[in-house]
Amino acid sequence: MVAGQVLLPFCLHVGNILRPARSIYNDMMDIYPTLAAAQTALDAQAGGAGVLAAPDDRVRHMMMVSVYYEDTDFSGFVYHANYLKFAERGRSNFLRLCGIEHTHLLALEPPLAFVVGHMDIGFLAPARIGDMLLVETAFTRLHGARLLAEHVISRDGTPIWQARVTAAIVDLDGRPRRLPKDLAAPLETCIGAPIIATPKET
Repeated sequence: MVAGQVLLPFCLHVGNILRPARSIYNDMMDIYPTLAAAQTALDAQAGGAGVLAAPDDRVRHMMMVSVYYEDTDFSGFVYHANYLKFAERGRSNFLRLCGIEHTHLLALEPPLAFVVGHMDIGFLAPARIGDMLLVETAFTRLHGARLLAEHVISRDGTPIWQARVTAAIVDLDGRPRRLPKDLAAPLETCIGAPIIATPKET
Protein backbone atom coordinates (compact mmCIF):
# COMPACT_ATOMS: atom_id res chain seq x y z
CA MET A 1 0.00 0.00 0.00
CA VAL A 2 1.44 3.37 -1.01
CA ALA A 3 2.07 5.84 1.83
CA GLY A 4 -0.89 8.20 2.20
CA GLN A 5 -3.21 5.86 0.27
CA VAL A 6 -6.57 5.05 1.79
CA LEU A 7 -9.07 2.38 0.92
CA LEU A 8 -12.75 3.29 0.79
CA PRO A 9 -15.63 0.95 -0.06
CA PHE A 10 -16.78 1.16 -3.68
CA CYS A 11 -13.73 3.26 -4.71
CA LEU A 12 -10.93 2.89 -7.23
CA HIS A 13 -7.56 4.66 -7.00
CA VAL A 14 -6.77 6.70 -10.12
CA GLY A 15 -3.61 8.77 -9.69
CA ASN A 16 -4.11 11.22 -6.83
CA ILE A 17 -7.91 10.88 -6.80
CA LEU A 18 -10.21 8.18 -5.46
CA ARG A 19 -12.89 7.56 -8.07
CA PRO A 20 -15.99 5.69 -6.84
CA ALA A 21 -16.65 2.41 -8.66
CA ARG A 22 -20.35 2.01 -7.89
CA SER A 23 -23.29 3.87 -9.39
CA ILE A 24 -24.58 4.96 -5.95
CA TYR A 25 -22.11 7.83 -6.26
CA ASN A 26 -22.46 10.83 -8.52
CA ASP A 27 -20.21 10.38 -11.55
CA MET A 28 -18.56 13.75 -10.80
CA MET A 29 -17.68 12.82 -7.20
CA ASP A 30 -13.94 12.86 -6.42
CA ILE A 31 -12.50 11.94 -3.02
CA TYR A 32 -8.93 13.02 -2.25
CA PRO A 33 -6.86 10.58 -0.15
CA THR A 34 -5.06 13.27 1.92
CA LEU A 35 -5.90 16.71 3.29
CA ALA A 36 -2.94 18.13 1.36
CA ALA A 37 -4.30 16.81 -1.94
CA ALA A 38 -7.76 18.17 -1.13
CA GLN A 39 -6.31 21.57 -0.17
CA THR A 40 -4.41 21.74 -3.47
CA ALA A 41 -7.64 21.05 -5.35
CA LEU A 42 -9.43 23.70 -3.31
CA ASP A 43 -6.76 26.30 -4.01
CA ALA A 44 -7.06 25.61 -7.74
CA GLN A 45 -10.83 25.66 -7.59
CA ALA A 46 -11.11 29.03 -5.81
CA GLY A 47 -14.70 28.42 -4.79
CA GLY A 48 -17.47 26.20 -6.08
CA ALA A 49 -18.97 23.13 -4.45
CA GLY A 50 -15.80 22.12 -2.63
CA VAL A 51 -14.22 18.67 -2.46
CA LEU A 52 -14.44 15.49 -0.42
CA ALA A 53 -11.42 14.29 1.55
CA ALA A 54 -10.76 11.04 3.44
CA PRO A 55 -7.53 11.58 5.39
CA ASP A 56 -8.48 8.97 8.02
CA ASP A 57 -10.56 6.64 5.84
CA ARG A 58 -13.61 8.70 6.87
CA VAL A 59 -15.10 11.28 4.53
CA ARG A 60 -15.39 15.02 5.16
CA HIS A 61 -16.29 17.97 2.94
CA MET A 62 -14.01 20.98 2.42
CA MET A 63 -14.71 24.29 0.72
CA MET A 64 -13.22 27.78 0.70
CA VAL A 65 -15.20 30.94 1.47
CA SER A 66 -13.91 34.45 0.82
CA VAL A 67 -15.13 37.12 3.23
CA TYR A 68 -16.65 40.12 1.47
CA TYR A 69 -17.82 43.49 2.76
CA GLU A 70 -21.43 42.25 2.76
CA ASP A 71 -20.45 39.52 5.25
CA THR A 72 -19.28 41.99 7.91
CA ASP A 73 -20.98 44.31 10.41
CA PHE A 74 -20.03 47.84 11.51
CA SER A 75 -17.05 46.46 13.48
CA GLY A 76 -15.46 45.01 10.34
CA PHE A 77 -15.87 41.49 11.73
CA VAL A 78 -18.00 38.81 10.06
CA TYR A 79 -21.57 39.14 11.35
CA HIS A 80 -22.29 36.20 13.65
CA ALA A 81 -25.28 34.87 11.64
CA ASN A 82 -23.18 34.61 8.48
CA TYR A 83 -21.16 31.71 9.89
CA LEU A 84 -24.42 29.75 9.80
CA LYS A 85 -24.72 30.60 6.10
CA PHE A 86 -21.16 29.38 5.44
CA ALA A 87 -21.91 26.14 7.31
CA GLU A 88 -25.21 25.68 5.45
CA ARG A 89 -23.40 26.00 2.12
CA GLY A 90 -20.91 23.37 3.24
CA ARG A 91 -23.66 21.03 4.40
CA SER A 92 -25.69 21.45 1.20
CA ASN A 93 -22.64 20.99 -1.04
CA PHE A 94 -21.66 17.88 0.91
CA LEU A 95 -25.12 16.41 0.36
CA ARG A 96 -24.90 17.29 -3.34
CA LEU A 97 -21.54 15.54 -3.74
CA CYS A 98 -23.01 12.53 -1.91
CA GLY A 99 -25.76 12.38 -4.52
CA ILE A 100 -28.60 14.14 -2.67
CA GLU A 101 -30.12 17.33 -4.07
CA HIS A 102 -32.73 19.32 -2.15
CA THR A 103 -34.79 19.54 -5.35
CA HIS A 104 -34.78 15.74 -5.61
CA LEU A 105 -36.11 15.44 -2.06
CA LEU A 106 -38.96 17.81 -2.88
CA ALA A 107 -39.84 15.74 -5.95
CA LEU A 108 -40.40 12.59 -3.87
CA GLU A 109 -43.80 11.34 -2.76
CA PRO A 110 -44.27 12.56 -0.12
CA PRO A 111 -41.94 15.55 -0.63
CA LEU A 112 -39.12 15.63 1.92
CA ALA A 113 -36.77 18.30 3.27
CA PHE A 114 -33.99 18.71 5.82
CA VAL A 115 -34.66 20.98 8.79
CA VAL A 116 -32.33 21.95 11.64
CA GLY A 117 -33.50 20.82 15.08
CA HIS A 118 -30.55 21.73 17.30
CA MET A 119 -27.19 23.53 17.18
CA ASP A 120 -24.29 23.88 19.59
CA ILE A 121 -22.12 26.77 18.38
CA GLY A 122 -18.71 28.04 19.45
CA PHE A 123 -17.32 31.43 18.36
CA LEU A 124 -13.56 31.14 18.84
CA ALA A 125 -12.16 34.18 16.98
CA PRO A 126 -13.51 36.79 14.56
CA ALA A 127 -13.06 36.69 10.78
CA ARG A 128 -12.52 39.91 8.84
CA ILE A 129 -13.04 41.22 5.35
CA GLY A 130 -10.56 39.71 2.90
CA ASP A 131 -10.06 36.51 4.92
CA MET A 132 -10.10 33.18 3.11
CA LEU A 133 -11.89 30.65 5.30
CA LEU A 134 -11.82 26.87 5.13
CA VAL A 135 -15.24 25.37 5.89
CA GLU A 136 -15.11 21.69 6.84
CA THR A 137 -18.18 19.52 7.34
CA ALA A 138 -18.50 15.96 8.58
CA PHE A 139 -21.66 13.89 8.82
CA THR A 140 -21.12 11.80 11.93
CA ARG A 141 -24.34 9.77 12.14
CA LEU A 142 -27.47 8.95 10.15
CA HIS A 143 -30.10 7.37 12.38
CA GLY A 144 -33.76 7.16 11.48
CA ALA A 145 -34.83 10.65 10.43
CA ARG A 146 -31.84 12.36 12.07
CA LEU A 147 -28.54 13.40 10.50
CA LEU A 148 -25.77 14.62 12.82
CA ALA A 149 -23.15 16.99 11.41
CA GLU A 150 -20.10 18.87 12.61
CA HIS A 151 -18.69 22.07 11.11
CA VAL A 152 -15.31 23.72 11.65
CA ILE A 153 -14.42 27.04 10.01
CA SER A 154 -10.68 27.83 10.03
CA ARG A 155 -8.40 30.67 8.98
CA ASP A 156 -4.79 29.82 8.14
CA GLY A 157 -5.14 26.47 9.88
CA THR A 158 -6.65 27.85 13.10
CA PRO A 159 -10.31 27.10 13.94
CA ILE A 160 -12.36 30.27 14.49
CA TRP A 161 -15.92 28.83 14.57
CA GLN A 162 -17.45 25.42 15.11
CA ALA A 163 -20.88 23.86 15.44
CA ARG A 164 -22.58 20.54 16.10
CA VAL A 165 -25.84 20.31 14.19
CA THR A 166 -28.77 17.92 14.43
CA ALA A 167 -30.83 17.95 11.24
CA ALA A 168 -34.00 15.99 10.61
CA ILE A 169 -35.69 14.74 7.46
CA VAL A 170 -39.38 15.71 7.48
CA ASP A 171 -42.33 15.82 5.13
CA LEU A 172 -43.98 19.14 4.35
CA ASP A 173 -46.33 18.67 7.30
CA GLY A 174 -43.30 18.57 9.60
CA ARG A 175 -43.51 14.85 10.41
CA PRO A 176 -40.17 12.98 10.69
CA ARG A 177 -39.46 10.63 7.79
CA ARG A 178 -36.70 8.21 6.90
CA LEU A 179 -34.77 8.73 3.70
CA PRO A 180 -35.63 6.24 0.94
CA LYS A 181 -33.09 3.42 0.79
CA ASP A 182 -31.70 4.53 -2.58
CA LEU A 183 -30.75 7.91 -1.01
CA ALA A 184 -29.77 6.61 2.42
CA ALA A 185 -27.23 4.15 0.93
CA PRO A 186 -24.87 6.75 -0.63
CA LEU A 187 -25.28 9.05 2.37
CA GLU A 188 -24.24 6.22 4.71
CA THR A 189 -20.94 5.95 2.81
CA CYS A 190 -20.35 9.66 3.51
CA ILE A 191 -20.59 9.26 7.29
CA GLY A 192 -17.27 10.31 8.84
CA ALA A 193 -15.49 10.82 12.12
CA PRO A 194 -16.03 13.92 14.34
CA ILE A 195 -13.85 16.90 13.36
CA ILE A 196 -14.39 19.16 16.39
CA ALA A 197 -11.43 18.80 18.72
CA THR A 198 -12.25 17.53 22.22
CA PRO A 199 -11.07 20.04 24.87
CA LYS A 200 -8.05 18.83 26.83
CA GLU A 201 -8.61 18.21 30.51
CA THR A 202 -6.72 20.56 32.85
